[in-house]
Amino acid sequence: MRSLDSSPVSLESTSPTAAMATRVRRPKTRHVRSRKRIVFYLVAYFIIALALLLYLFPLLSLVNVSLKTPSEFILDPTGLAKALHWQNFVNAWSKGNFGATILNSLLYTVVASMLSTVLAVLLAFPIARGYIRGSRYWYVLFILSLFMPSALIPQFQLIVRIGLYDTQIGYILLNAATLGVGPFLIIGYLRSMPKDLDEAAAIDGCGYFRYVFTIVVPLIKPVLVTAFILHAIGVWNDIIGPTIYLSNAQYSPVTLGLFSFYGQYGNEWAELSAATLIVALPLIVLYIALQRYFIEGAMGGSLKS
Repeated sequence: MRSLDSSPVSLESTSPTAAMATRVRRPKTRHVRSRKRIVFYLVAYFIIALALLLYLFPLLSLVNVSLKTPSEFILDPTGLAKALHWQNFVNAWSKGNFGATILNSLLYTVVASMLSTVLAVLLAFPIARGYIRGSRYWYVLFILSLFMPSALIPQFQLIVRIGLYDTQIGYILLNAATLGVGPFLIIGYLRSMPKDLDEAAAIDGCGYFRYVFTIVVPLIKPVLVTAFILHAIGVWNDIIGPTIYLSNAQYSPVTLGLFSFYGQYGNEWAELSAATLIVALPLIVLYIALQRYFIEGAMGGSLKS
């Protein structure tokens, strides 16, 4: 009792002046914090809007040019289209022969991306689990391969010597062998899975490939979709590879159809813009349809490692 009566701290803490001072300080602190949050959100939304504008402006400009007539484009290249000239898309489709070439691109993209994704899983799983010696070095090797230049001359010599030059199978195998960031993303995603699943499957007598394709693959579906989309974008937009490895016009992908709009003395910019939108449209639809898996797989492969 003596300590409570004689303690000056307890008297100050229970005094009405100190209580009122504390009440006055709290609203000021909350007001400052709320103001900082508002400023932070405003800056963040401004940066997002600026980035969105930088990405959408070229696309919107391309759409605007594709809806102009040739004479309107010559008179005012940067102005808005006065009328919607949809005939450019019809002319671009027939002139670029997209009806046939788009089927070739679908064949190359789907088959090569599926093979590349399967190879990426088979390579990434033992490295992520540490089932092979030097798994860390293999992981670093995959990262370094992203910065290495393309071995164009050795690939060309190899494809000619094995007799797969100017064949669809040869072109598909070349694109399937280009793994890209697939193993890197899948390794990071697999490291988040517990190894208890591997031990339980081994105890139950589940084989290696059966375990990978029936248990592991369904669990890592988002990152597989991400690897598939990224590889499909590279195959679909490839314009150098078909020029080198495919000399037969029957095997040409959709990107080579864009050369039909380049002339010796001038270019048909309105129809070329329409043709570019036709080429890019399937990838845009694919990304919108698989956007949820793409974002989940990309985040999981980069953060869960």
